Amino acid sequence: MTAESFQPPAPPFNAAATSAIEARHLTKRFDGLTVVSDMSLTVGQGEMVGLIGPNGAGKTTMFNLLAGSLAPTAGEIWIAGREVSGDPPEKRIAHGVARTFQIPRPFAEMSVLENLLVGAQKQHGERLFANFLTPGLVRREEKTALDKAHTLLDFVTLSRLAHEPARVLSGGQRKLLELARVLMADPQVILLDEPAAGVNPALLEVIIERVVALNEQGKSILLIEHNMDMVSRLCSRVVAMALGRPLAEGSPADVAANPAVIEAYLGGVA
Repeated sequence: MTAESFQPPAPPFNAAATSAIEARHLTKRFDGLTVVSDMSLTVGQGEMVGLIGPNGAGKTTMFNLLAGSLAPTAGEIWIAGREVSGDPPEKRIAHGVARTFQIPRPFAEMSVLENLLVGAQKQHGERLFANFLTPGLVRREEKTALDKAHTLLDFVTLSRLAHEPARVLSGGQRKLLELARVLMADPQVILLDEPAAGVNPALLEVIIERVVALNEQGKSILLIEHNMDMVSRLCSRVVAMALGRPLAEGSPADVAANPAVIEAYLGGVA
């Protein structure tokens, strides 16, 4: 079976009503180059799904489409029953979808705590006149955001570094900081882009524990990851891509043993 021949089963008519996020036949072209082609993918409410594929498979472009950083050339994106294909990232966040990046880029000279506060949403204090007209409301919102940030720093084990500049953090700590900053927006769907990349084993266990805890809280998670051990530990279902197209779907063990997947990884697919 090849990437060209595999097609996932058609979703039921009411799939959008039961899915946290769904891509329907997405295609993305750049100046005639097709990077994603007729790609469909669904993450159910409270589900954790792995998205795998060799380098150049189109995984990051899929994330950019789902997060709103890119607009699809064709196809649709649905969030909790709402069609959002044309919405930018800030509206996707408002709809409950947030993402991390493979290489976190915190505000290096701001403190760890301040980096989290940047992620607070719908703050009246961001509006000039609200600070004069409703100062009490602004203060209450600021306190709520501060309390929440401290709670999240404790959750990701970074409380002791709250007032240190973000530049002192290790690669793994930066990934934990980025996860906490994402959580400031209260997303129901989290797109995790290679959380294990460049992370030492001890911090990787912390990341895995926190991701499991978030999923147990009901968060839906789509995970891009090359670490198949991590994918197998976390995900009940895996979708494999190659050449921008769906290649295989199923349990981690079934996908890892799929001949088409093995060929894509070992046969020189770029």
